[in-house]
Amino acid sequence: MVILGIDPGIEKTGYGILEIESPKKKAVKKAAWGCIQTKKSEKHHDRLFLIYQNILKLIKKAKPDAIGIEKLFFFKNLKTALAVSEARGAILAALAQENVPIYEFTPLQVKQTLTNYGRADKNQIQIMVKATLGLKEIPKPDDAADGLAIALCALYRLPREK
Repeated sequence: MVILGIDPGIEKTGYGILEIESPKKKAVKKAAWGCIQTKKSEKHHDRLFLIYQNILKLIKKAKPDAIGIEKLFFFKNLKTALAVSEARGAILAALAQENVPIYEFTPLQVKQTLTNYGRADKNQIQIMVKATLGLKEIPKPDDAADGLAIALCALYRLPREK
């Protein structure tokens, strides 16, 4: 089984891919991560299309059985929230096209799942991702580590029979 986790963003969309050895035991065999990046100098609609295209490529390459994506829950900056929402929409359109089960999680759900503490900070989440996956270092950039955290959240919240 393969799980893809996505942290939507307009400048950087982070992703994490988990290859699961035993879904019942929730054992991770292999992890990969990265970011889809766009440039501020590009037109906004071109950035959204680039994200859409790259998500489709990622799905075709990884062949996930399930996908976790962060759900926007609150925002501090309206302009940023709108751009991230639009990026999330482009991502969801690509996911719907590929017909893979999608699981949506708020940041609070991801934090609670990984640390049992809903107010965990970014560093605490990254440390848990590193420890859980047995990595030598915290995955970089932060957006990729967030993608792995979302993939882990999906893994832990998937029904046991999968």
